[in-house]
Amino acid sequence: MVRNKSWWRVCAVGLLVTCGTVVAAAEKEPPLQFAVAAKVGEFLGKPVFTPMQQLWPNRGGWGGVLSTPDGTVLAFRSPGGGEIRRSHDGGLTWDAATVIDDSGDAARANGGNALVDETTGEVLYVCPQEKWLYRSSDNGVTWNREAITVTPDGFGHLPGIEGAGAMQCGLTLAFSEHRGRLVSAARIMGPKNSNNVNWRPYHYSTAIYSDDHGKTWQVSNPFPVMGTGEAAIAERSDGSLLYNSREHMSRGNRYLATSYDGGHLWVDARRSNELPDGPRGTSYGLMGGMLRLPIADRDILLYSSSDTDAGAMPAQTGASIAGGREKITVWASFDGGQSWPVKRLIYDGPSGYSNLGVGRSGTPSEGRIILIFEGGPKGSHAAVQVVSFNLAWLLDGAPLPE
Repeated sequence: MVRNKSWWRVCAVGLLVTCGTVVAAAEKEPPLQFAVAAKVGEFLGKPVFTPMQQLWPNRGGWGGVLSTPDGTVLAFRSPGGGEIRRSHDGGLTWDAATVIDDSGDAARANGGNALVDETTGEVLYVCPQEKWLYRSSDNGVTWNREAITVTPDGFGHLPGIEGAGAMQCGLTLAFSEHRGRLVSAARIMGPKNSNNVNWRPYHYSTAIYSDDHGKTWQVSNPFPVMGTGEAAIAERSDGSLLYNSREHMSRGNRYLATSYDGGHLWVDARRSNELPDGPRGTSYGLMGGMLRLPIADRDILLYSSSDTDAGAMPAQTGASIAGGREKITVWASFDGGQSWPVKRLIYDGPSGYSNLGVGRSGTPSEGRIILIFEGGPKGSHAAVQVVSFNLAWLLDGAPLPE
């Protein structure tokens, strides 16, 4: 049937109006509650700092820390079979350690990363290299293992031995059209899954994401800098994602990139002007934590790492890797990561890998920022430590920047 031009014009206008209505409706959908649940005042008031406590007597501080929907704080240790310690008072005291997998083969839970599915309230511990995850519906008390599907990136690569381990805990996207998507940083370790010096140029950071509550996961396009690994991702209130990665190839600050499509494509790679990648005297870098405080209409981000000019070159193996890992420090940004005007020393001694967590509004963990890190008097690899504090303590008497 032949249609005249006027008819097509009317249809086109109608389609645009309809599409515009749908898009407008999607844009008006409120963000997931956790991302905006807190008020900035919950993190202010009287400065609070809980002194350092030892969670584990040996290393494994790359396991992550998060708060569950009821406010329980979970600290994870990996390797070690995905050991957990739980706090019911915002990090003041801790239960004895338990394991995610109590089948007798605890190593099956190594190399994973934890996150909360904010849509269902479940806690997930994802092991993409093994193609399974552990799921908890009771705030981390019990766990069930299930098989998952992991689709490789465009190069056909999947996360290797390290999987999604040694990363900041994952997150549920809250602000964009991908609202409800689960995202975790991950790592591709090249054809040999080796950390030997000659294989480091083949490493690259990546992300994995799921739109069906963890049943299937897609590996994202690569982080656009080679030689990277061990990373953190935060979602800003405009829906963009900030990627913050360690790098193993050159001396300098932390590498950053951005995603505007929910974590599949990473662009605008650049070095941070302010955030160190561990000791500044070495090229080997250091795992660090980064997160956004769950406050409405504010993009307050925190970052953790060592703050020292020490370290040795070349960073090959042994002492030169760990040299200079000390003075664990937390930085704060009040503009979504464009600048980091505030920092405060947490511990003046040996300190290495670190992770950040934040409490839940209306629970005993409200207003608390939790930092776990490797370190203590016996060395940067000696033990896993924990401290907790609020933003008022971090500001150290300075006013909250606008």
